[in-house]
Amino acid sequence: MKLESYWLDTAPRFSGGAQGSVPMQTDVVVIGGGFTGLSAAVSLSRKGRSVVLLEAGRIAGEASGRNGGQCNGGLAHDFSTLANRLGAEKAKELYQSFTAAVDTVEKVVGDEGLDCDFHRCGKLKLAAKPEHYSKLQQQYEVLHPDVDPDLALVSPQELHAEIGSHGFHGALLQKTSAQLHVGKFGSGLANAAVRRGATIFESARVTKLKPISGQSYQVSCSKGTIKAKQVLLATGGCGVGPFSYFRRRLVPVGSFIIATEPLSEELLEQIMPGRRNYVTTKNIGNYFRITPDHRLLFGGRARFATSNPRSDEKSGHLLHKAMLEIFPDLAGTRIDYCWGGSVDMSADRLPRAGVHNDLFYSLGYSGHGVQMSVHMGQIMAEVMEGQDARNPWRAMNWPPIFGHFGKPWFLPLVGAYYKLKDKLS
Repeated sequence: MKLESYWLDTAPRFSGGAQGSVPMQTDVVVIGGGFTGLSAAVSLSRKGRSVVLLEAGRIAGEASGRNGGQCNGGLAHDFSTLANRLGAEKAKELYQSFTAAVDTVEKVVGDEGLDCDFHRCGKLKLAAKPEHYSKLQQQYEVLHPDVDPDLALVSPQELHAEIGSHGFHGALLQKTSAQLHVGKFGSGLANAAVRRGATIFESARVTKLKPISGQSYQVSCSKGTIKAKQVLLATGGCGVGPFSYFRRRLVPVGSFIIATEPLSEELLEQIMPGRRNYVTTKNIGNYFRITPDHRLLFGGRARFATSNPRSDEKSGHLLHKAMLEIFPDLAGTRIDYCWGGSVDMSADRLPRAGVHNDLFYSLGYSGHGVQMSVHMGQIMAEVMEGQDARNPWRAMNWPPIFGHFGKPWFLPLVGAYYKLKDKLS
């Protein structure tokens, strides 16, 4: 069992990074080489801007290359609750931005000719308890008429055509969701950025940001110092570096995944005839899908802990047990990969994007970043040219999380709370 990301292990590694020191100046510095930063670098370069992207580690080596490879439309939130809080029109705008984000990913794949196994498959939200199906029916009735016409209900009697498991009680199908190989997508998008004229530095951790005038910054990193007319922060939870404002507003939560050995066509047809993206309705639930080479990829927040080799391995054993509870036919199947990563959660589990102290940013995708990160990279390129109305997260309040200064000491308490909710709900 390899303790590394299946996606990163089975994709060509980006090799087009610049060597030596950073240049003295550029139009835009992008901090972070995940999907947000790479997408923005492609878009800005196409607009004729000079772009230098600084990545602390390897391109797409963190959340962008360590997720479930699901590219899903629709918010994870209860729409009625969100509408009561933000208003119906704003909630609708946010919901539909996720659907638009899947379209953005497909367009980027086509425009840049990326070989990343992108295809539309639909997402099935599986009712883990009988009463959960009633809630899915209520969601359908609220969303289908006006917000998302691409929804369909799958009754408990019809579910066998979608999944070979007796552990669920109906489902809600979001038809426009998609899948992709995120490792291939990340390296391909980086190559596209370089092809468009961007300069990418790996192992270039940012250590200091100094405002100069207007939106200009002097950016210091391990590869030198560069002056930029604008800076876009597109990194994750900002665990290190001069990003304390953002660190207090995001909580890094561990998410863990296992991948089986390749499965036979007969077994795949038995356990997952629908070949969709799957998520369960529990607060501490699971998500799963089939990879391009016929492995079952199975993930979830198995433990409320940070990712490291020991933690990943412990979580892998818990995920294996959960996988067999859902798919007992996989008893004896070898687990080839086990890995973890961090999901950057905001307090309300909604992304944030905008400008703070003349620093542009887009972060906090809260477990739904595959599509939204790519979409927001494109959007922020437009915002940086004065089109602020294109940003669906503009002007959203973002207070710091009480008692949080970077290390999520409270995660075990949060985990216990959600486990209790799952037992009671």
